Amino acid sequence: MADFREIEKKWQKVWQESRIFEADPDNRQKFFITIPYPYLNGNLHAGHTRTLTIGDAFARYMRMKGYNVLFPLGFHVTGTPIIGLAELIAKRDEKTIEVYTKYHDVPLEDLLELTTPEKIVEYFSREALQALKNIGYSIDWRRVFTTTDEEYQRFIEWQYWKLKEMGLIVKGTHPVRYCPHDQNPVEDHDLLMGEGATIVEFTVIKFKLEDEDLVFPCATLRPETIFGVTNIWVKPTKYVIAEVDGEKWFVSREAYEKLTYTEKSVKQIREVDAREYIGKYVTVPLVNRKVPILPADFVDTDNATGVVMSVPAHAPYDYAAIEDLKRDEKRLQEFGIDRSVVENLKPIVLIGTSELKGVPAEEIARELGVRSQKDVELLEKATKTLYKKEYHTGVMLENTMNYARMKVSEAKEKIHEDLIKAGLADVFYEFSEKPVVCRCGTKCVVKVVRDQWFLNYSNREWKNKVLNHLENMRIIPNYYKEEFRNKIEWLKDKACARRKGLGTRIPWDKEWLIESLSDSTIYMAYYILAKYINEGVLKAENMTNEFLDYVLLGKGNAESAANSAGLEKDVVERIRADFEYWYPVDLRSSGKDLVANHLLFYLFHHVAIFPPEKWPRAIAVNGYVSLEGKKMSKSKGPLLTMKRAVQQYGADVTRLYILHAAEYDSDADWKSREVEGLANHLRRFYSLVKDHYLKQQQRMTMLDRWLVSRMQRAIREVRDAMDKLQTRRAVNAAFFEVMNDVRWYLRRGGENLVIILDDWLKLLSPFAPHICEDLWHLKHDSFVSLESYPEFDESKINEEAEMAEEYLKRLIEDIMEVKKFVEGAKEVYIHPADEWKIEAAKVVIDSKDVGEAIKKLMQDEEMRKIGKEVTNFVKRVFKDRKKLVILNEKELIEKNSDFIESETGLKLSLDSSKVPDEKKRVAIPGKPAIYVL
Repeated sequence: MADFREIEKKWQKVWQESRIFEADPDNRQKFFITIPYPYLNGNLHAGHTRTLTIGDAFARYMRMKGYNVLFPLGFHVTGTPIIGLAELIAKRDEKTIEVYTKYHDVPLEDLLELTTPEKIVEYFSREALQALKNIGYSIDWRRVFTTTDEEYQRFIEWQYWKLKEMGLIVKGTHPVRYCPHDQNPVEDHDLLMGEGATIVEFTVIKFKLEDEDLVFPCATLRPETIFGVTNIWVKPTKYVIAEVDGEKWFVSREAYEKLTYTEKSVKQIREVDAREYIGKYVTVPLVNRKVPILPADFVDTDNATGVVMSVPAHAPYDYAAIEDLKRDEKRLQEFGIDRSVVENLKPIVLIGTSELKGVPAEEIARELGVRSQKDVELLEKATKTLYKKEYHTGVMLENTMNYARMKVSEAKEKIHEDLIKAGLADVFYEFSEKPVVCRCGTKCVVKVVRDQWFLNYSNREWKNKVLNHLENMRIIPNYYKEEFRNKIEWLKDKACARRKGLGTRIPWDKEWLIESLSDSTIYMAYYILAKYINEGVLKAENMTNEFLDYVLLGKGNAESAANSAGLEKDVVERIRADFEYWYPVDLRSSGKDLVANHLLFYLFHHVAIFPPEKWPRAIAVNGYVSLEGKKMSKSKGPLLTMKRAVQQYGADVTRLYILHAAEYDSDADWKSREVEGLANHLRRFYSLVKDHYLKQQQRMTMLDRWLVSRMQRAIREVRDAMDKLQTRRAVNAAFFEVMNDVRWYLRRGGENLVIILDDWLKLLSPFAPHICEDLWHLKHDSFVSLESYPEFDESKINEEAEMAEEYLKRLIEDIMEVKKFVEGAKEVYIHPADEWKIEAAKVVIDSKDVGEAIKKLMQDEEMRKIGKEVTNFVKRVFKDRKKLVILNEKELIEKNSDFIESETGLKLSLDSSKVPDEKKRVAIPGKPAIYVL
C-alpha cells in the first residue's frame, strides 16, 4: 500500500529544491493571488486550511493555465493577543495550558517556555511554516515576513503618513470597544468572544418620576414610538440611583458601570430595590402622559440602562407581557398593583402601513401563534418583521404631533434629534451582541474616548470611491457584493491606535501603536519588497518615504529615490518594475469573517493610496469549518490543527476533503469517518493509475471513445467550476465522477485506460498535487504541476458512444429493479420499442409543440392508420422528448448480451412473443419492455 506521507515529503523536497513556485516577472500574463496572513497566537487550524487550500488550488490551476502566478504569504503578530497569551502562560493559567496542549498540539514543556511575546512569535511562526510546507502549498517562500519586522514597520509608517497627508486620519471623540484591563480599544482579532459585535446607539428617553426629581432613562432603538408608551418596565431586582451630569438617574448596576466609561460625570448615590418603585407613575416626555412602572422579568439589566419603555401597539414583546400580566393575579397582588391599572393599558397605534390594520403587534403576534412572552423565538421573529415593515413603509399618524404624515424612517431621526436638543433624551452606546470578551479574559465595554486617532471611514468622498470601485470588481460569490455594499455604507470612523501591544508606532505620535487590523490593509504590496529584504538587498534604513513613494506610487524619479535610500539606481528601478508587473492583486481569497473588517479596510486603503489601475480586482469569500458538527474555537476548543490533519490523513486527503466539503460561503463540517472514506478512494485511485499507466495504448474501440468523451465533459466541467472558484463542483467532476466512469469502463471490459490518464492526472493536480506528481513521474520527467491544464476538445465528444453506454446502464438498472419482484428469476425477455415509435420519436424531438408533432405525423398514411396510438404516444413522451434515445437497440443488446447476462445473472432473450402485449405497448425509444421469468 502506498505511503502517502512519504510520497508527499519526497515531492515537497523536490519542489523546494527545484524552486518551481518562485515567481519573477517574465513575458507571460501575471496572476497575483493573496490570502490573509494568519495570526500567530496558536497553531494553524482547519479554518486556515480551508481558506489556504482554496487559494493554493486556484494558484496551481492558474499556473497550469499558463499564467505567471505569484502566491506569497507572511505572518501577522501585531496587537495584544500574543501579549495576553504570554501573560496567561507565565501565570500558568489552567484553561490556557489545557487548550494549548490538548487542542493546539503544543507539548507542555515547550508551552511553559513561551512566556514572552517574542518566544510565542518565534515558536508559532516556525510551526506555521512547517505546517504550510507539509501540506504542499505552492507558496513563494522568498517573500515571507512577520509584521514586527523593522522593514515592515517602515512600510506601515509610510502608509500612515500618506493617510494623514490626505486628511483620512483624524483625532476625535468616538465610542469604541474597550478592554478595561488592557486599557485599550479592541478589534475582532483581540477578542475571545463577540468578534462580530458592533456598537449600537440607543436613544435614552428621560421619564420623570411623579413628585420626585428622579429620571427613569428608557433606552430604545425606536424613539418615534414615544407617542405610544403605555407604561415602563423594570426588573424586580437591585438598581442604582446615580448622579449623571447633574441629574439623578435610576439605572441597573451594569448600566452604572458602563456609564463610568462615557464622558459623562457619573457618581453612585445609593443602591435601591426596584420593587419600591413598581406601581408608581412617571411622565412620558413630549406628550406629558402619566404611565405606571410595572415589573417584567424579561428586562435584561445588562442591556443599555435596564429600564424599558412599553409600546404594546408596535412592540410584540410588550403586547405579550401586558396580556400575561392581565392574566397573572398572583403577580399583581405580589406588587400591590390594582387590576384596573393593567386593564386600562390600551395599545396606542401611532404608525400606519398598507399591510397592517388594527393593532400591528397584536395582529402579527396572532398570525405567528404567540401565546405568551415565553415564546421568545416567535416574538423575535415578530419584532423583526414588524420593525422592517414599519420602518420601510410606515407613516406617522395624526396622533404624533408635528411628526404626523412623516415616513417612519425620517421621523425616527428627527424625534431623536429633537428630544436631545430639548434635553428630554440622551445617548447610550451598547454592543449589538454579547458577551464581548477580550483575549485577556476581561469583559469589554463601550468607552467613549477622547483625543484618539481614528481612520475617517465615514468620509463620504472616500466611501463613494470605494463603492464605485466595488461595482467594477469581481466578488465571488456574486451575491456577496450586496453584503459589501451594506458594510461599506455602515462603516464608521474606527480607532486605529492603542497604548499596548506589538506593532508599529504612529510616526508623528510615538505614544500610540497602530492596532492590528489597521496595519494589515495594503501589505500585499510589501510582498514585492519582501523578496529584496530577505535577499539582504533592502534594509530598514533604505526604506525612506521618498524611496517608497517612487517604487510603490511612481512619484519622483529613480535617481532621487536611490539617493534617498542609499541604493544603486538599477536596484530601485528593478523593484519599481517588479511592482508595476505584479500589482494590482488579481484575487484576494478570504474567510467570510473578514468581510466586516479586514476586507473593507483593504478596499478603503487601496483606494486612498494607490491610483485606480492598482486597485484590487477580485475578492473571493469562503465559509467556516466545524468539527464533527461543533463550532471550532482556538481559544476554547474543539480544534483540528492543520498539522494534526496532515499527520493523521496526509496532505492530499486533507486538501481534497476540505475542497469538496462545501462551496463558497457555506460552512464545511470536518467528519473523520468521511475523511477516512475519502482516503480509501484516493488509495484506490493511486493503485488504479499505477497498474495501468505504463501499459501500451491499443487500437481505439467504441468503449474507449466513450471514455475519452466522458473525460472531455469532465474537463469542461472542471474548468468552468474553477473559473468560478467552485472547488466542490470541480473536485466532484475531476475525481468522483471520473472515478465512476472508470469503474464502469473496467466493468465493461475496457483495457485501454491509459488513454485518459495523462489528462486525469493534470486535471486532479491542483487538488491532490503530491499523488499526481508521483504518478506522473512514472512516465514523464517534467513536473505535472507546471504542465498545461487540459483543454476541452469538442471534436472528442462522441454522442453515439455516450448514448449507447447510458442505454446499457439504464437497461441493467431497470432489469435489476424488475428482478427484485420475481422470485427465482432465471430469464429476461426484452422488447425494444416498435419501429413506428422510433420514427414518431424523431418527429417529436424536432417539433415545437404536441400539435405540430401530431400534424406532421398524420401526413404519413401508415401513421394515420394507427392515429389514436400515435396521438397517445406523442402526448406521453413530448414533455421529456429531449431524453428520447434513438439508436439501434436490438443490435446494441445483441452485441452486449454476455455483459448484460453477467451483470444481471439472467439469461437474456429478444424473443418478443414472450413479452405480454400490455408491456410492449408502454415501450418507448430508449426504454424497452422488460419481462422477467
